[in-house]
Amino acid sequence: MSKTPLSTNLSRPVAFSQTSLSSIQAEPPASPYAMVVKIRLARFGRRNSPFYNIVVAHARTARNSRPLEVIGTYDPIPKPDPYDNSGKLHKDIKLDSQRARYWIGVGAQPTDTAWRLLSMVGILPKRNFAPKADESKGSVNAGDVRIR
Repeated sequence: MSKTPLSTNLSRPVAFSQTSLSSIQAEPPASPYAMVVKIRLARFGRRNSPFYNIVVAHARTARNSRPLEVIGTYDPIPKPDPYDNSGKLHKDIKLDSQRARYWIGVGAQPTDTAWRLLSMVGILPKRNFAPKADESKGSVNAGDVRIR
C-alpha cells in the first residue's frame, strides 16, 4: 500500500486573481428571490439588563442565530463615563464604522433601531420614526361625533 497525497487530481489548474479588494464591486442581486441581508440587534444579557450586538444577518433567520458578522455592540443601560467627572450617564455604542459602511454599500437594510444607532454615529442621515397620521380619515366634524 503506497502512500499518496490525498489530492492528486491536477487536471484542473488553480488560478489566482491579481485584483485587489478595492476594485471588487458588489453586484446587484441576480433574481428577485435573492437573500435579503439586515443590520439588526441581537439581544444578550440577563433579565432586566439587556446588552445588544449589532449584527449583519439574513433577514429570515432568528434574532439570536449565528450572524454573518458582528459589527458592534450597544449597551442601553446608562453608566457613568470613567473619563468624564461631570457625573453624566452615557449609553455605550461601539461600532466598526468601516464594516457598517461596507454592508450598507452592498445592500444591507438596517432595521429602524439599527438606523437610529447608525445615525447617532454619523453613518446614516437622521430619520423621523414617528407614526404617520392616516390622511384618509381626515379631521372629524362636530356633527360626526355622537356623545352618549
